[in-house]
Amino acid sequence: MEAVSILELFTVGPGPSSSHTVGPMRAALRFAEKLDEAGCLERTCRVQVHLYGSLALTGRGHGTDRAVLLGLTGERPEEVEVDRIPARVEEIRQRKRLVLLGRHEIAWEETKDLVFHAKRLPGHPNGLRFVAFSADGKELFSAVYYSTGGGFVEEKGRRSAPARPLLTALAFPFRTGSEMLEQAQRSGLAVSEMTLRNESIWRTEAETRRRLLEIWSIMEACIDRGCRTEGVLPGGLGVTRRASRIFARLSRHPEWNLRDPLTVLDWISLWALAVAEENAAGGRVVTAPTNGSAGVLASVLSYLSRIRGASDDHVVRCLLTAGAVGLLYKFNASLSGAEVGCQGEIGAACSMASAALTEALGGTVPQVENAAEIGMEHNLGLTCDPVGGLVQIPCIERNAVAAVKAVEAARLALAGDGTHRVSLDRVIRTMRDTGMDMSRKYKETAQGGLALNVVEC
Repeated sequence: MEAVSILELFTVGPGPSSSHTVGPMRAALRFAEKLDEAGCLERTCRVQVHLYGSLALTGRGHGTDRAVLLGLTGERPEEVEVDRIPARVEEIRQRKRLVLLGRHEIAWEETKDLVFHAKRLPGHPNGLRFVAFSADGKELFSAVYYSTGGGFVEEKGRRSAPARPLLTALAFPFRTGSEMLEQAQRSGLAVSEMTLRNESIWRTEAETRRRLLEIWSIMEACIDRGCRTEGVLPGGLGVTRRASRIFARLSRHPEWNLRDPLTVLDWISLWALAVAEENAAGGRVVTAPTNGSAGVLASVLSYLSRIRGASDDHVVRCLLTAGAVGLLYKFNASLSGAEVGCQGEIGAACSMASAALTEALGGTVPQVENAAEIGMEHNLGLTCDPVGGLVQIPCIERNAVAAVKAVEAARLALAGDGTHRVSLDRVIRTMRDTGMDMSRKYKETAQGGLALNVVEC
């Protein structure tokens, strides 16, 4: 079994979706690079992109069409200038020309070259097929990719990423919650300490800390942008941003913090809304573990930093703990709303934030595991039914509710000694099984739930 770095979990990219925007951009870039490696780039005159399943059903609302265009031109999610995306995409569409990897120009007729298929490919609900053609119409090269959630991409029939070290190479290998508890008991270390040692297989501890603080700075910048940006979100639903108004109201009345202790929950909700609105607008966010749930952990970290005065070291420990828990969901279930519903996004984010906050507040490893379990247990069965295929309703408010729920999960866990009846492993397994049983219309297809009933109203 391969080891996965938490820095593969916490990546940076444009909203509104890690599985529908970030993943497809990476897949398109990898296809263009493989086309070049195969010596076919200069002979290519046309590229056709086929989107399957959830990518087809909610792809336009989730920005998949724009993402594949940018990926083919050589853009990377973590580097693309989000403010320039609309103009760049519009230029390609107007000129009907696309420059592969920024070097080789081809024709682009979007009505013919970007094809949406409601059916799913066998490997995953989020499938993409790329085909390159020569001037005489012959197929030069093709590949199939799956965007498996959280920006992770797999290629059908071959490895699509550099080889990772084996799990056994880690200082404290664990792939389940029970193994995490066993390693902690043997070593006497916290989850964050074990994770930091494990990350040393890729880089020094100092470098890991530096990069995690960079991740935190991007989260903070996203919160601040969301708190000061007004207007209506794109997509046609007419959803007005609320974070800026709430921020102004809370900032004008600091005395409310004294009059109503629950005002702290307003701040936590605000920070989650700010990130979720930035994500819905296509802004730059951190997958944690997905774009659609990016506001949950960012908000809880902001609560620790801005209200409780936590240091950078506390923030790093939180990210290490949250990353470790997030990987348990990737290993044993899914982070894809198209595969298991929103419980795999908002539920996993709530679980990660619950665990992180518990450790930061001095919790033991059993209490951390308990908090992670509580965070998911009360998100089980959560559907992914985005209205209009957009990451707005109910997605934005779900970030705020889950952030507050994470704080409560941590406090419940800290009130006990870590002993509980339902293990984290069992709740992860239950989430996976629930997702597999869930009707497809409730899994990021916009074919059921609120996606239908709001339109009908």
